[in-house]
Amino acid sequence: MSKVEFKMPKLGESITEAAIITWFKNVGDTIEEDEMLLEVATDKVDSEVPSNVTGVIEDILYEANDVIKIGATIAVINTDGEVSVSHKKDTKKTEAKPEVQKVEKTKTSKRPQPISTVPLNQLSLGNTNHFFSPLVVEIAKKHHISFEELARIPATGLEGRVRKSDIFQYIEDGRPYKFAQPVVQDPTVYRIPQLSFDKGKGKIIEMDRMRQMIADHMVYSKHTSPHVTAYVEADLTNMVNWRNANKVAFQEKYGERLTFTPLFVEAVAKAVKDFPNINASVDGNKIIVKENINIGMATALPSGNLIVPVVRDAESKDLKVLAADVNELANKARNNNLKADDIQGSTFTISNVGTFGSVMGTPIINQPEVAILALGIIKKRPEVITTEKGDEIAIRSMMYLSLSFDHRVVDGFLGGSFVRRVADYFEQFDVNREI
Repeated sequence: MSKVEFKMPKLGESITEAAIITWFKNVGDTIEEDEMLLEVATDKVDSEVPSNVTGVIEDILYEANDVIKIGATIAVINTDGEVSVSHKKDTKKTEAKPEVQKVEKTKTSKRPQPISTVPLNQLSLGNTNHFFSPLVVEIAKKHHISFEELARIPATGLEGRVRKSDIFQYIEDGRPYKFAQPVVQDPTVYRIPQLSFDKGKGKIIEMDRMRQMIADHMVYSKHTSPHVTAYVEADLTNMVNWRNANKVAFQEKYGERLTFTPLFVEAVAKAVKDFPNINASVDGNKIIVKENINIGMATALPSGNLIVPVVRDAESKDLKVLAADVNELANKARNNNLKADDIQGSTFTISNVGTFGSVMGTPIINQPEVAILALGIIKKRPEVITTEKGDEIAIRSMMYLSLSFDHRVVDGFLGGSFVRRVADYFEQFDVNREI
């Protein structure tokens, strides 16, 4: 009898684990090579995983919602086309499972470990025990629950320890201490009050998994990065006229639609090269300035949720390649075909809020980046321009740009200079440029 261990495959750059959404096969079922075995989730992307052999499912080691390390064995397939008698009679797993990262499956250690480094006399706590099991730690990490918030959860465990049921009940209750802060001795420091609001009545709509992840990501970003937004306006008349005059010829020559997005990505990548410190992330007290310029494009999915596919190495690509990349990613997003690699590794993000008719926006930083650029609608307006005859009023295609940046590492000079440089590249577009 030949058995093959089916392992969680590599699903993208820098991805170390994936959550099982559903199994398409059960123990005892026959499966063909390249037939879909299960569906998994990584961050915001769901992917179907095919079998790499033909055979019969001998064993399934994990259940839906388990989070598995890449490379871990998740199933056993008998390639002789048979399943053992014991598995035919009883599909329950009798052997001990490998360690699972999913919070419901993780076994607690006998030795609880501390997760809070805040001095105990500076915390206003809802429980008296400041040590938490690895299981509770995993749940807290998954839901972005801070140490201070965790310490306020009413505990029902032995010696006042927080149990799994306590933290889930706390989440179900709406996380009343979500914005809990350390209690300091200075009485003049403002403390966020724990208020209870009447949320009203109406149709109840459950958040889907992606919307929950977006919500957590946005709240985390606002609490992590002190946001500052700088605004400029740019005259895009030259760019608009050139694009309108060349979009048909561009598509005939290269077979790609010429939208404004690759032109925006091109200009932003040039500005990032001029101001490399905007292309960074924060690691504690260190600033990591990225070598590659990977531009994320905030994109709306058919469901209404938001996702950020990535144009990699944008600084080294010409307009033809940028247009091809942008079109491919946009088509994948529309058809829900984005893969894990398509949304990983962005170093700077743009959000074209003008697509929805917005004049301007104040975007939230896409962590762990330090800045995000919103591009407003291109709108024709009468503007005063200087010509050889002097000041004149002319119809120009104008846009507002707004840059939200992390004031921990980006100051007003860098943020303002960068967004102004992007606007300059927009305005200085060469109307005689050849496609």
